[in-house]
Amino acid sequence: MRGQGLNVEYNPVQTFLVEAEELIADIEQSVLSLTADDPETIHRLFRAFHTIKGSGAMCGLTNVSGFTHHVETLLDQMRGGKVPATANLTDLLLAAADQIRRLLAAEQGGAPVDPKSSQDLVEKIQQASSMAPSQPLEDRSQPAETGETAQAQRQIWKISFRPSPSLLVSGGNPMLLFRDLRRLGDCEVSAQTEDIPKLGDLQPELCYLSWKMTLQTTSKENAVRDVFVFVENDSELEIELVETGFPLTSASHERESATVPQAPQQQRSVTKESSVRVPSGRLDRLVNLVGELVMNQSCLAQAATRTGAAEFVNSVQELERLVAELRDTVLGIRMLPIGSLFGRFRRLVHDLSAELGKEVDLVTEGEETELDKSILDQLGDPLVHCLRNSVDHAVEPAAERIANGKPGRATIRLTAEHTGSDVVVSIQDDGRGINRVAVRAKAIEQHLIAPDANLSEKDIYNLVLMPGFSTAKRVTNVSGRGVGMDAVKRQIDALRGSLTLASEEGRGTRVAITLPLTLAIIEGLLVQMGSDHFIIPMAAVTENVELPRAQRARNNGRNLIAVRGDLIPYIDLREAFRICGDSPAVEKVVIVRYEEHRVGLVVDRVLGTHQTVLQSLGRFLRHINVVSGATILGDGRVALIMDIAAVVRHADKQCRVLSLDLA
Repeated sequence: MRGQGLNVEYNPVQTFLVEAEELIADIEQSVLSLTADDPETIHRLFRAFHTIKGSGAMCGLTNVSGFTHHVETLLDQMRGGKVPATANLTDLLLAAADQIRRLLAAEQGGAPVDPKSSQDLVEKIQQASSMAPSQPLEDRSQPAETGETAQAQRQIWKISFRPSPSLLVSGGNPMLLFRDLRRLGDCEVSAQTEDIPKLGDLQPELCYLSWKMTLQTTSKENAVRDVFVFVENDSELEIELVETGFPLTSASHERESATVPQAPQQQRSVTKESSVRVPSGRLDRLVNLVGELVMNQSCLAQAATRTGAAEFVNSVQELERLVAELRDTVLGIRMLPIGSLFGRFRRLVHDLSAELGKEVDLVTEGEETELDKSILDQLGDPLVHCLRNSVDHAVEPAAERIANGKPGRATIRLTAEHTGSDVVVSIQDDGRGINRVAVRAKAIEQHLIAPDANLSEKDIYNLVLMPGFSTAKRVTNVSGRGVGMDAVKRQIDALRGSLTLASEEGRGTRVAITLPLTLAIIEGLLVQMGSDHFIIPMAAVTENVELPRAQRARNNGRNLIAVRGDLIPYIDLREAFRICGDSPAVEKVVIVRYEEHRVGLVVDRVLGTHQTVLQSLGRFLRHINVVSGATILGDGRVALIMDIAAVVRHADKQCRVLSLDLA
């Protein structure tokens, strides 16, 4: 009999590849934080490599599992205190992680891996395994136990295991777990059957049993927990030490596996939150469907308002509430902590500092700050470039830092924090700062500015953001090719964000990137010009003022408006967008922020705020660069969403007056 409504699509190899990618990222972070007296990190590394080895073997990836087996053996010796954690070992473990990544890529159709490269690494791993201190790392403060004493000790563990119902579907086999436990010692197993449903409700693909076990062993908790490493996700596992220190019979001891030196814990219960892996394409499709639902709900609301029928209006209001909750929930699914992006940069800084002969620590803060997945996917490259610049250009060699009264090791801080409706990501270093004289001289040399140009401090910093600008004296693997911060700024602009530079010579430089929380939904100001409707992102709006026709003639044709004593340049959108028709006698000027300036956008009418789901323009309209997308209003009309930075650049190119006014 087959259960109704159960449609399970399971691809173990694809699942393993996704999990392996995450495990390798975790391995890199653990290796970079590894110290000589950190047994917990060593245990975490062992479990990660152990999982890759076992899952790889289960999926038939023998090259991956075979290579990882040697790394696992080395880490097992580290767990036992037989091999010390050193800087050379850190590099070796990172090289092993890179090799596993290459082997996995080859399994997915990438470049084949030379077997000699794996063999060379295996030889280095085996050589490292031969280094043995006289005492385990975590026990060096205490006398070492003799082998006779260790063999005379036993422990009794109570184990409660309630697996995920999908254990059998995903290839799990409880009998293999019991077999592995019995290899550790005497093990009694009892099945708990109270959750088995009646025969008519039973689905044979699901696991309804749970088990309670009593294990007598000399092994420590970590060795017991390793038995469940492949099935711990979505399962309930409790391991409790109930008795220790009693003699173990010789017959039982012969079945023991190697023990792991670790202080016993009284009780440890792990219950992992259930999660589901969903392809990003499906999630994007879900967001698009919710966007269409929001737009249709808006049309329905307008129709209900026109009819005035009470029962109709009440139902539509309730539908509006439910749609809003659904929209927020779906958009919340797309929000991910930025720590998932920050984690990979520690390896980047480690490798760059070694390549450039510098000593640099990366400190991250605000990893829990959430951003839309679509933003995170595009934010990685700009942050990589900023960090490479910091290590290469900003951070001085240790000798120079010490001569200037600084610590030999530099610090780069990568932080994220919420500021209103935005997230600010900053890269702050304590290096030499930006040399304004050198930047100005280089800009004159490259004919970016005139020799007699009068530039403020901020203007000089902004020269760094110009295309082709580079102060590197020679081309290296890291920098000097002129593909610099301008590319970073373009990418940030494409994300509807902004980038600012601040620096103090001799003290350091800060790059601040301000980003919206999400690209999927936008809070905007709905405006009208003629019969056309546009949406201005509310995050950029500061205020609205009126512009009577008579006031236009007071500034000798210059597009300037006085707002509380300040002259603010404005863009006539009718002229910039070539919209036909006469403007009203009194127009509206929407004041927006552009970088550090205020700019006005002249429109016919301001209709009010409007929250909408952003829709792409499609490939046939990609050439329109002054808008970032579109939405459908409640009456079925289309409103284009303005890209403020692109509008300012377009108007400056067309009218050639803004650059003068903004300066």
